[in-house]
Amino acid sequence: MVIVVASGKGGTGKTTVATNLALSLASHQRVQFLDLDVEEPNAHIFLKPQDLHQEKVNKKVPRVDYDKCTFCGLCADVCAFNALVVLHGEVLFFSELCHSCGACSYFCPADAIREDDREIGVIESAELDNISFHQGKLHIGEVAAPAIISALKQRLKRDGTVIMDAPPGTSCSVIESVKGVDFCVLVTEPTPFGLSDLKLMVELLKQLQIPAGIIVNRYQEGRTEVEDYARVEGIQVMARIPFDRKIATCYSEGRPFIKVLPGYAGTFAGLLPRIEGLVGA
Repeated sequence: MVIVVASGKGGTGKTTVATNLALSLASHQRVQFLDLDVEEPNAHIFLKPQDLHQEKVNKKVPRVDYDKCTFCGLCADVCAFNALVVLHGEVLFFSELCHSCGACSYFCPADAIREDDREIGVIESAELDNISFHQGKLHIGEVAAPAIISALKQRLKRDGTVIMDAPPGTSCSVIESVKGVDFCVLVTEPTPFGLSDLKLMVELLKQLQIPAGIIVNRYQEGRTEVEDYARVEGIQVMARIPFDRKIATCYSEGRPFIKVLPGYAGTFAGLLPRIEGLVGA
């Protein structure tokens, strides 16, 4: 079972839910945890992995052989991302714009372009108590977050339970994160902004045909807009995490709240069976 925890916006408590869910499951089974928020991974603050093993992630970028290049300009013409500009006697390459599509190399009539590796980030891994932890880190200044996410998901093992913490929003990085998963847990908050961005995420999941359930974080009595929307859309609200100062204190101290406030453990204990029921429905 591959479960991704996502949200239409940042700050809803997505990582809080993902890490507490992983720790709840790890009390009685083996869990794999992938932090896909590669531009700002922070699950490690709560899971506290030690002795991280690091692997480089590269992308393919063009290198011009000036002994062969005729400066015809075709490489720049076929580049959909404007990463190449051909001047008289020089080819300018903007690596941050390159999406490694390979078109420039494929179409070059003089066979003057080869593809070299360029490091864009790293993947860090560690073993915790019953949790296999992996996180991606995109290097500062790079924009190819989906490439790191894709490389990170190659470590995914479908023979057990996998919890993945997605980036916030509905960008290309989020689409790469949710592709191919069994279920998406949508974390939202009972505010107009929370509901607005939740709607965007629900529409995205509809397009990808991925089943989902909702967890309302910072829940308050009387704020029913999210639950009214979920009822109309036929999406189950699986849990409500109250607006509790003690939970906020745990978060600010980097402590999973189910470890400090065991009364909340039951909130997560029944989530996996409910998810399995929804996937099988």
